[in-house]
Amino acid sequence: MLSFARDRILLSVCVLLTATFVGFLLLQASGDLAASLAGENASADDIAQLRQQLGLDQPLLLRYWHWLIGALQGDLGTSYFTREPVTGLFAERLGATLTLAIAALVISVVVSLPLGVFAALKPNSWVDGLLSLLALSGQAVPSFWLGLIFISFFGVTLRWLPISGSDTAMHFVLPSVVLAVSAIPALARLVRSGMIEVLSQDYIRTARSKGLPRHRVLMRHALRNALLPVISLTAVQLGALLGGSVIVEAVFAIDGIGQLTFRSIQRGDFPVVQAMLVFVALSYTVLTLVADLMNAWIDPRLRSRK
Repeated sequence: MLSFARDRILLSVCVLLTATFVGFLLLQASGDLAASLAGENASADDIAQLRQQLGLDQPLLLRYWHWLIGALQGDLGTSYFTREPVTGLFAERLGATLTLAIAALVISVVVSLPLGVFAALKPNSWVDGLLSLLALSGQAVPSFWLGLIFISFFGVTLRWLPISGSDTAMHFVLPSVVLAVSAIPALARLVRSGMIEVLSQDYIRTARSKGLPRHRVLMRHALRNALLPVISLTAVQLGALLGGSVIVEAVFAIDGIGQLTFRSIQRGDFPVVQAMLVFVALSYTVLTLVADLMNAWIDPRLRSRK
């Protein structure tokens, strides 16, 4: 297990370094940041001076190295517009984003598990067809459009729930549901396929032949083994929800790191956008690593795979 964990950790570090470098490269290649910050009326000398102040005149690899050393020390740079440390800006807003993403993940898991199990018990039935329809609809509907529909119906017409802000738990209900809709289809379909595969195994037929209650066979034998790939996907979905919060937070005016990133993209605040890329990449990498270790602990057979 220790050897397996060591290999996975080294692989995760390599993935994280690659993701941060590619993100850094793409942001630097998106345009002349100094000219954008200086404004339309700035002279060439003003732009050159600003480029020197920001260190944009240095080679790309050297800039990335300086940024990486600072990031490892907890320094993600300074916002070009607010002149505040990016780490502080993220720390102030991280709680709202984590609350939104975790609430959306809980909703998606609670909904997708019974949907996937019911569909697996009756394949090619109306339940299975309904699941396919929901999966297609959930992946096709844009989050911002669904958010506006929810605001109009539940917030404005019925006045059941608040439509903006993050002051109370009720403010997170609508955005959490909107964010969860994108994660439910993949989880439900994976539960369905896993259950169908497990239910056809010999040990399930043996358990049934012994006269074990149906619910015990499903919950203790079938669902437990079918959940192994779901654990990995759940970790990935949490990372996707953290990244997908950018649009949802903007629609519902939640002051989280998603809305901060949305505003920073609009005005070209490179350090904040780069920090968001690091946050999403780190979330994906760490969550995937945890899922791999959990799966290896549950199923020892995975530890011998290369």
